[in-house]
Amino acid sequence: MKKDGQALVEYILIIALISVIAIALVNYFGGYLKDAITKSSCSLVDEKYVKGDKPGEAKCEEIKEEE
Repeated sequence: MKKDGQALVEYILIIALISVIAIALVNYFGGYLKDAITKSSCSLVDEKYVKGDKPGEAKCEEIKEEE
């Protein structure tokens, strides 16, 4: 029996499995990552970070100055 292509198939299966796991993790934690990026960008532009109802819905709002 020839086993020349067996290693290649195994590598492809491993890469496919890692890709599926990576996509699932990004889908699950994507909202939290987006909120973290939004929070850091709000501080860069001197705006107030407002947490959203769900992960990924946070936003920056202008800081209103009192007169």
